[in-house]
Amino acid sequence: MTGMAGKAVPNATRRSERSHRAILDAALELVAEVGYPKLTIEAIAARAGVGKQTIYRWWPSKAAVLLDAFVALGERAAQEAEGPESGAPYAFPDTGDLEADLKFVLRATVDELLSPTYDLPYRALAAEGIVNSEIAAEFVSRVMEPSVQLYVERLRAAQQAGQVAADLDPRIAVELVTGPVTARWLLRTLPLTHAYADAVVEMALRGLSPR
Repeated sequence: MTGMAGKAVPNATRRSERSHRAILDAALELVAEVGYPKLTIEAIAARAGVGKQTIYRWWPSKAAVLLDAFVALGERAAQEAEGPESGAPYAFPDTGDLEADLKFVLRATVDELLSPTYDLPYRALAAEGIVNSEIAAEFVSRVMEPSVQLYVERLRAAQQAGQVAADLDPRIAVELVTGPVTARWLLRTLPLTHAYADAVVEMALRGLSPR
């Protein structure tokens, strides 16, 4: 009997992991198909093949499910980029050319924002964050802040190399580079392109004052 009980634990764990992954995948699929306003816990449960009480045991709301799904999506993409053994976030290049490195990363950000895989859940979470302070705080800490820190570290390296002003505030500099791209993506008023990303980097690095 002891041996049988010992085998049941990993099996239950694997079933739990499969259910967890199925729920996250279902949330991403459904938000793309029906939109966030029509997304429901019941629909996620039906798509994932679990009872809705299983979802409520792990998450308090559809927003919390979608946030975890979005984070997991980014983690899978990072692991694919870095290799299956890596749990690290996307690497920020440091070629010694700050402008080239910023353009490379910001172009990748443009591609990600324009991808339906990221665009729809990202917009849903951004909208939810306006009215849900808890989701907004989690989104910032789990999604935004890790990316910001990669920029900050690269800018600090540039400071140490004498490539940017020593008194530069790296966090404000990050906002100067990423803010315009995010705003244009959110508003959908003008095209979001690689050329625009390049222009943002160039203007942020050169400033508005004549030289």
